[in-house]
Amino acid sequence: MHKTLFCFGFGYTAKALAVRLADKDWRIAGTTRSRDKAEAMRASGITPVLLQGDIIDASALEDATAIIISTPPSEAGCPALLSAQSAITEKRHSLKWIGYLSTNGVYGDHGGAWVDEESALNGKSARACRRIEAEDAWRRFCENHELPLTIFRLPGIYGPGRSALDAVRAGKAKRINKQGQVFNRMHVDDIAAGLAASLRTPMDYSVYNFADDEPSPPQDVVAYACALLNVEPPPLAAIENAGLSEMALSFYTDNKRVSNQRMKNALGIALNYPTYREGLSAILKEEAACP
Repeated sequence: MHKTLFCFGFGYTAKALAVRLADKDWRIAGTTRSRDKAEAMRASGITPVLLQGDIIDASALEDATAIIISTPPSEAGCPALLSAQSAITEKRHSLKWIGYLSTNGVYGDHGGAWVDEESALNGKSARACRRIEAEDAWRRFCENHELPLTIFRLPGIYGPGRSALDAVRAGKAKRINKQGQVFNRMHVDDIAAGLAASLRTPMDYSVYNFADDEPSPPQDVVAYACALLNVEPPPLAAIENAGLSEMALSFYTDNKRVSNQRMKNALGIALNYPTYREGLSAILKEEAACP
C-alpha cells in the first residue's frame, strides 16, 4: 500500500521520524520557506514544498495519507491550520492519520505532582495558552470533517547536536537550583519511534503524553553531561541569581511529573533511552564512532 507522510514543518523531530520511516515504504514530503533547505531536503530523499504565500493548495498534499504538524502556533493561531484548512478538507477521504505535536507545557504548574492525559490544563503563559488554543482548533476542525486527529504532548526534546553535551561544550550550560523543580525530557529517537508506532497502530485515545521515565532536576542533567565529558560542572546557582531571560524563567514556573503510561500501554513501545543518562551516553558513543 502506498503511504505518504506530509510534514507541516520539517524540523528536528519530523526529520527523525522521516529517517525512521525511510525504509518502511513511506514517501515523505515537508514544508519549508527556505530554498536552501528545500534543496537539502530533496538531496536526502524528502519532497520539499516551498511555501511562498499564506495558503497551501490541495495539490501540495498530492497523495498524502498522513499529516504531522510541528509548526508552533502564533498569536493568530496554528499556521498549518490557517493555511491548509481547504486543502486538508479536499483531501480528507485519503487521510488516515493526523498527528499534532503539542507540548506538555499545556498542563502548567502542578506543584511537582504527576499528571496524565486527563489532568487539568493549567498552562498560564502565552506560549502554553497558544498551544491549548491550537489543540482545540485542530480538534474542532477534525471533528467537523470527520478526520482522525491524535495530539502528542511532548516534553523537552534532546538528541544528537541538541543536548546538554552541546551546551556544556559551548560554555552555555548552567546548573540552576530551584528547590523541588523537575522536568521531563525525551530523546528524539524515542519520540520518532512513538510516532511511527502510532502510524501503524489503531488509536485508542486522542491524546498521548510523550515523556521519559524519570522527571529530573535540570542541574543533574548538566552535571551528568559534564561527567561524561570529563569537565568540571558549572557552579550551582540559585534561580534568582542565574541571569535567565524571561523566556527561560517561564519554564521554571511549571513543575510537574509527566506520566508516559498511556503511551507505553497503547502504542506498545519500550523506550531505548528511559532516562537522560542512557540518552546522553548514547549520543557521546555515537559521536565517538562518527566524529
